[in-house]
Amino acid sequence: MNAIDISAILPTGFIPSLEEALGPRNLKIGADVMGADPGWHPDNLGCGVVVYPGTTEQVATVVQLCRRNGVSIVAHGGKTGLVGGGISKPGEIVVSLERMNRIERLDADEQVAVVEAGTALQTLQEAAAIHGLTPGIDLAARGSATIGGMVSTNAGGIMAFRNGVMRHRVMGLEAVLADGSVFSDLTRVVKNSAGYDLKHLFIGAEGTLGIVTRVAVKLEPVMPETATALFGLPSLAAVFALLKQARALGSGELAACEAMWSGFFGFSAANHGWSAPEYRTDNSVNLLLSFAGHGEARISDEIASLYEAMLERFPETEAVLASSLTQRDALWRLREDTEQIYHAYPAAPSYDVSVPLSEAEAYVACLEEGLQAVDPDLKPFIFGHIADGNLHIILNRRGGDLPASTLAAVEAVIYKDIRSLGGSFSAEHGVGSKRIHSLNETADPVKLHWIGQMKRLIDPDNLFNPGKLVLHPGLS
Repeated sequence: MNAIDISAILPTGFIPSLEEALGPRNLKIGADVMGADPGWHPDNLGCGVVVYPGTTEQVATVVQLCRRNGVSIVAHGGKTGLVGGGISKPGEIVVSLERMNRIERLDADEQVAVVEAGTALQTLQEAAAIHGLTPGIDLAARGSATIGGMVSTNAGGIMAFRNGVMRHRVMGLEAVLADGSVFSDLTRVVKNSAGYDLKHLFIGAEGTLGIVTRVAVKLEPVMPETATALFGLPSLAAVFALLKQARALGSGELAACEAMWSGFFGFSAANHGWSAPEYRTDNSVNLLLSFAGHGEARISDEIASLYEAMLERFPETEAVLASSLTQRDALWRLREDTEQIYHAYPAAPSYDVSVPLSEAEAYVACLEEGLQAVDPDLKPFIFGHIADGNLHIILNRRGGDLPASTLAAVEAVIYKDIRSLGGSFSAEHGVGSKRIHSLNETADPVKLHWIGQMKRLIDPDNLFNPGKLVLHPGLS
């Protein structure tokens, strides 16, 4: 889209008013936008207009201008979302928070950081590490994912089984509402019983109720990572047996627990040219464990004892203990480099579910059997944060290769009984534009009703992120 098209679509004088409010350097339009990196989804910059406010006050000014002119807003963080939560279309504008990337306060005694929404997770991790602290959350996109975006999607990641998801890391936040007012609750204390805790309305709302501008994040002490081991196991029953023992390790604390089923692991190992003596790449499940603590030698000895105990119960068990940082990084690359799948199968259909641990083994068995019934050639790549029941499923198909009827059958298998099992169709990726139908099909009707009522009450003109998460009652 060129500048003439945009000028024809947006209200007369709207673009000049944005330039006056922010300065021409903080606004991109037309060709300048189309040449930029759209992030994970090619339609993220589809509107052709991006503004870059530098303060909460400037965000509020932009919101007021958009409200007066009837122009909808899509807020952007790191553009790493996988469910189309950041896509935009002509007639809308994108508000990028990338200039608002300052760490305003990091108090080692309080163990709290106050950051602007555009701060990258890795930036906060590195700043906190200087004080021996961590935000208590980590994910593969740490270099680009922003705190505001992670709040808006209620991000999870590899440490959720210990420290919870983003909802559990946020102590307070600030957000600009649809009328341009600023909701400010940057509480930095754990104990706060002063009425409704309204910050939770914005956590996981995917930018549909307001634009998060600042966040108070709870920090945790860093325990030095001292050991990483990969176990090849014959079943999920063996995984859970190992997990139980790993949690009780005397010298070290379980820091990460990631599972890779044989299809994913074999594909990843082949792509990275990884191998280890006497370790097969076709184990039913491969469990990557990291331990943190003091006394590396003692922890390594305990891992060896753990391996011997597993051999007694499950003779097929195999294990590799990383003996250097290079080996550790190579093991983690096998798990974290999921983009290799999308290189082989561009835009491959992917899913993100969570199930209680007691239901996981039966769920995966039904999943694999059900997908085979839909199409015998479907070989799903399955991996995930097994300690909290979060499974990622990617199909071995290019996007668009499967007809709509087959995709519907696939989703019926993946989401079968997910609610009655006590799980969720979306563990950490959100709803966005891609999963609205899944939310409507699996959620409690009363919950759906009140989601709609909240949207209509807080954002009556459907100003924020229209067409995402919730279809606005009575509005397009």
